[in-house]
Amino acid sequence: MLKYIARRLLHLIPVMIVISMVIYGIMELMPGDAVQAYLGVGSGVTAEQQQALKEQLGLNGNIVERYMNWMGRTLSGDFGKSILKRAPVKDIIGESVWNTFLINFIGMIFAFAISIPVGIKSAVNKYSNFDNFWTVFSLIGVSMPSFFFAMILIFFVGIPAGLPLTLMRDPLMVVRGYPSLWAEIVDVGRHMIMPLIVLVISSLASLTRYVRNAVLEVINQDYIRTARSKGLSEKVVIYKHAFRNALLPIVTLLGSYIPSLFGGSLILETIFKWPGIGNTLHEAIFKQDTSLVMAINIFYAVLMLAGNLLADISYALVDPRVKVS
Repeated sequence: MLKYIARRLLHLIPVMIVISMVIYGIMELMPGDAVQAYLGVGSGVTAEQQQALKEQLGLNGNIVERYMNWMGRTLSGDFGKSILKRAPVKDIIGESVWNTFLINFIGMIFAFAISIPVGIKSAVNKYSNFDNFWTVFSLIGVSMPSFFFAMILIFFVGIPAGLPLTLMRDPLMVVRGYPSLWAEIVDVGRHMIMPLIVLVISSLASLTRYVRNAVLEVINQDYIRTARSKGLSEKVVIYKHAFRNALLPIVTLLGSYIPSLFGGSLILETIFKWPGIGNTLHEAIFKQDTSLVMAINIFYAVLMLAGNLLADISYALVDPRVKVS
């Protein structure tokens, strides 16, 4: 197992290099001037000052030199300074990732806590009214874009209920200061309601079908019929025998969800102005903040590769028949 993990980690090195080169090349092809974006309109800065700023931001030289300078700084732990936030990139990513993790972790708990029992019940009661309802729900949820559902939810739920629709905290409370930690938790919780509902419902649409299909494939196996013929209760047959063997494809799905805990959703966070990593990336792209965009995309790539590795390792832990080599 350790040899397999070490070999996979070594294989990630050339992959990460290629990914970084592609992303850096795309950023260089984008129109506009990063220095002008940093200075703003009508800054009145001289050409000499602009050249000095280019050197400070690592934007001087040709594309190969700039990429090598960026790579050298990154390997030394210096991700540069953000044009957008005027702060070190690693500090911005650290704060944004925590905000993203907070809402996605709570959303994942709710999504799996609902989808697993619903998917199992739908599989056991195949073609029942319960199963048909969740089938229609899943088809609508998968077909409807998350931003469209978010707009509907804002109009019919958020506005009538007077719920906060943007940001993570009340700006006035941030300026004045919260009277207690509990007051801050309540404020963040209220701001989290709308994006959390969209996140959970969007996840349920695919998760319930995934769990249902995984359980359906297992309950038709011979060993399940044998367990029933021994007189075991239906609850023991389903939850002890069937669901345990249906975990393998569910673990695959869980492996893909773990990176999203830190990666977030660009569209969802942009709509609700949630100060997460997705919203930060959206703003950085429009500001041509190369250092911040590069750091976030490399972070995304590491998350996806780590998620795939984690899923492969989980196979062996869940199913002893699977051997990693």
